[in-house]
Amino acid sequence: MFTRVVEMTSKSGKSQELANAINEKAVPILQKQRGFVDEIVLVSSGDPDRVLALSFWNKQEDAEEYQREQYQKIHDTVRHLLETEPEIRTFDVHTSTTHKIAASKAA
Repeated sequence: MFTRVVEMTSKSGKSQELANAINEKAVPILQKQRGFVDEIVLVSSGDPDRVLALSFWNKQEDAEEYQREQYQKIHDTVRHLLETEPEIRTFDVHTSTTHKIAASKAA
């Protein structure tokens, strides 16, 4: 399994609106993508303008296809809520109890 972590800084006081926009506008698009598994959106309790969006994919290739074909459309719908450009990082999932992945299976 593979994950994309999109780290965002919202405009002041807009983190909840940003998280809601991701849920309402991005998640329906993500759910139609090949290999998409799950989306988790986190709003920081220590930095109220910080939002993380974690998307989980069956394979890295699925996430890369989404990045090429759909990411810009989603980014454009939330751009007005962002203070800075999002930072995207990618990871191989090592362990997940929710998705029943053990370290030996993920490797």
